[in-house]
Amino acid sequence: MSNPGEKAGQYPFTRGIYDEMYRSRKWTMRQYAGFSSAEDSNTRYRYLLDQGQTGLSVAFDLPTQIGYDSDDPLSEGEIGKVGVPIDTLADMEILFQEIPLDKVSTSMTINSTAAILLAMYQVVSEKQGVSSEQLRGTIQNDVLKEYIARGTYIYPPKQSLRLITDLFSYCNEHIPNWNTISISGYHIREAGSTAAQELAFTFANGIAYVEAALAAGMDVDTFGARLSFFWNAHNDLLEEIAKFRASRRIWAKIMKERFGATNPKAMMCRFHTQTAGSTLTAQQIDNNVVRVTLQALAAVLGGTQSLHTNARDEALALPTEVSARLALRTQQIIGFESGVTEYVDPMAGSEVIESLTDKLEEEVFSYIQKIDALGGAVKAIETGYFQNEIGASAYRYQQEIENQNHTIVGVNQFKMDEDIQHETLELGSKASQRQLTRLKRVKSERNQQAVQTALANLTIAAESDHENLFPYILSAVREYASIGEISNTLRAVFGEYSGN
Repeated sequence: MSNPGEKAGQYPFTRGIYDEMYRSRKWTMRQYAGFSSAEDSNTRYRYLLDQGQTGLSVAFDLPTQIGYDSDDPLSEGEIGKVGVPIDTLADMEILFQEIPLDKVSTSMTINSTAAILLAMYQVVSEKQGVSSEQLRGTIQNDVLKEYIARGTYIYPPKQSLRLITDLFSYCNEHIPNWNTISISGYHIREAGSTAAQELAFTFANGIAYVEAALAAGMDVDTFGARLSFFWNAHNDLLEEIAKFRASRRIWAKIMKERFGATNPKAMMCRFHTQTAGSTLTAQQIDNNVVRVTLQALAAVLGGTQSLHTNARDEALALPTEVSARLALRTQQIIGFESGVTEYVDPMAGSEVIESLTDKLEEEVFSYIQKIDALGGAVKAIETGYFQNEIGASAYRYQQEIENQNHTIVGVNQFKMDEDIQHETLELGSKASQRQLTRLKRVKSERNQQAVQTALANLTIAAESDHENLFPYILSAVREYASIGEISNTLRAVFGEYSGN
């Protein structure tokens, strides 16, 4: 249980990582967005910034996430559908046009191709006259959870870990204010895990990343200060508040007791939160506004550093501009009207909250012991342990819904006959054709010899065991090599992970 004398800003940070929390600065209000094309996404970003959003959060389309160009046959039908398509530096230049990267914090939800997208971001900032030392933001860069819950992996785990630690090392030297990874429990929870499994499996992945960085000769007090996490905000208000509090205490103990960290910043569990997409319903979509409000309130009462609130229509399609604005307004009303930001950890001392916090901590460390006994996170992935545990939890939850032991308003109880045609965001075919035209033009106009040289150098570096790959990726990006070309270069050396 929390020590009654424990204060926010002090180890083990149960009450918050900063002593004043939201009294001195509110969380970063982000809205995850990206669709259709770089032009359309840029318009949405600038609109949200005008509406008071305080940080960008970029969603990429599926081909971009798994390293295929828009003109690849495998990309057909997927260009711009679930995020923005980025093929070359030219797209990234358009995506951030008229957005000052020295003033905006940017989060990029990208994993297998994270190094390529961060390299593009750095070059765009240079073209704006912004130094890499001025850049602030986060790249998800968490591939291990892709093998567990999401599936947008490319390379085998060992090679993926190399790319991740290479990015750690490069950023420590060249982009010091960048969060080099967002170790994500969000997708684990979306796949059906419990709150305890969300924390435990994410921290097991975090342990694997720390161990890989240490094996690469890095200092835990340096790279540890730039690690961050990404949590789901689910429907059980009090359990979620306790989960966020427990996450800080657990990670602080892991970093201090397991890895010997002495820098307080390396012990802090700094995290972004997104409300739970899996809880949104296509039935009675206005009910989603209430769900999202409760989830966002849990994140704020739990002390998040950054927050995305889902839009009410996301069970039907990508959010309309109106729905995205309402989702942002939900955060703003909590932040500026509710009064909860006047207090540091306002739920501290509650018998329910404190007991739930302790219970979650106990469950999480029990899971971590089991995972350690299996040989760590990578072994647990390879044997299917994580996947089986999540699958069993998801099945139990679905059975509870179907048996009406768990109520979903408007779905299994309080149903209505609805004959409403909701306005949804329509994605036309013109944007994807424009994307293909631009890619063809870039590939024809760039310096082909420089591209081939950069890709050849990347091949040589990848075949060695000691070269940091990020500078070679950066060189290829500068020459307008495409995400598919860079990924295929690494595929040829590393192979692809089949999941078998």
